[in-house]
Amino acid sequence: MNKIKEGYYSAIYFLKTAAILKNERPDDVITIQFFQRENNVKLAGVNECVELIKAEAIDAASLEIYALTDGDLINAFEPVLKITGHYYQFGYLESIIDGILARQTSIATNCYRLIQVANNKPIIYMNDRNDYYYTQENDGYAASVGGISNFVTQAQLAKVNPDAEPIGTVPHALIQAFNGDLIAALHAYKKHFPTEKLVALVDYNNDVINDTLKVAKEFPDLFAVRIDTSKALVDKYFIGKEEKFKGEDIHGVNKHLIKALRQELDRHHFTNVKIIVSSGFTAKIIEDFEKEHIPVDFYGVGQSLAKLTIGFTGDAVLINGQPQAKYGRHNIESTRLQKK
Repeated sequence: MNKIKEGYYSAIYFLKTAAILKNERPDDVITIQFFQRENNVKLAGVNECVELIKAEAIDAASLEIYALTDGDLINAFEPVLKITGHYYQFGYLESIIDGILARQTSIATNCYRLIQVANNKPIIYMNDRNDYYYTQENDGYAASVGGISNFVTQAQLAKVNPDAEPIGTVPHALIQAFNGDLIAALHAYKKHFPTEKLVALVDYNNDVINDTLKVAKEFPDLFAVRIDTSKALVDKYFIGKEEKFKGEDIHGVNKHLIKALRQELDRHHFTNVKIIVSSGFTAKIIEDFEKEHIPVDFYGVGQSLAKLTIGFTGDAVLINGQPQAKYGRHNIESTRLQKK
């Protein structure tokens, strides 16, 4: 069974419409266009949609397909794809196309907007823990369209650079396995991965600055530390300093903690050690950090990248070359679309 051609993934009303029109209006030729409703959007998924149409439409070679290309910047109501042919040939693909465009463009745009505010600092794509694992290959591709180049799973790299290695070192589970002994956990890591850059996860004991200094003294080749403090916690650094930071948010990975950490690293002559932050970062938080010149070297971002923020609509707008569409919709001319 060809599930796509059989309509397994299509809303039933598309299948009913195709059956009716194949019998009642077999000679009519229609045009469907696809668009979304936001400005400054990074398009992704349209290349896959064109491949889908060519592979799964009925007599696809007879269809007329015009489309933009993955990576194009688009604005509200700009058509990204137009298909012309008999409805029964491709109508059942409409919602599948909407879904591909919505997911991939949302992820690409989320990543693109992070890149715009991060001052050229690397973003680590950590979306593996926030979505169904089957989506990782296409999501990684969409993230790369949005400008991301650092990934944590091989699947995310599959359609980007399958020969590349994902990045990442120590999770909390490794520290826990050594009874909370961060130094012992890192020695074990170095024993098994001696050629890799050492990145220490330093929030396990909720004592970021002291643990960072212990690690930096123990490992002269320390590349970076990562802070992943939960928003529910206040780091031990702030004990006795509550009055000084009154009115400020000192929960989780906050500006004051990172500034203090950088100052202590530099004061102890560990100026080469990088700082990686993660846990709940969004484009807005990164923008705020960068405006205040918070000394972050890498941002790890996950959940905010998984949100579907861009929705697409497919509209039938021409019939036999003449305007015909639901009220408020019309054929949108575009000189950017290319024949596929």
